[in-house]
Amino acid sequence: MEKTINIAPMRLEMLFAIVHNDKVPYYSSLIQSHKANLQLKVAAKGTTHLLLDYLGLTEHPKTMIMSMVRADQASTLIDTLDEQFKKGKAYKGIAFTVPMSSIIGSMAYGFLSNDQRVVKQ
Repeated sequence: MEKTINIAPMRLEMLFAIVHNDKVPYYSSLIQSHKANLQLKVAAKGTTHLLLDYLGLTEHPKTMIMSMVRADQASTLIDTLDEQFKKGKAYKGIAFTVPMSSIIGSMAYGFLSNDQRVVKQ
């Protein structure tokens, strides 16, 4: 007979980080070190593309990394990313989180929250 361990849910937030393409592996690893199990990466454009197009300059390609993070890790991760963004022009980026209101399924929640206690025995 399967037995499920019930735990009090931890709130989750979706992290959005827009960074230069060449720094994606660096930031992806940094985000993963803060217990983010899920990461989606998509091509993005920075907000300066309008001005650069007008001046005939090219912009650096960007990538948006979307990750599910636990609410208790979110502010620490945002602070860490902010410190990295200040390292220099090549490290520039933007990051913010959006709270998730509900997640259906304890196994999905356990994976997204990186909670090892949500297992079937």
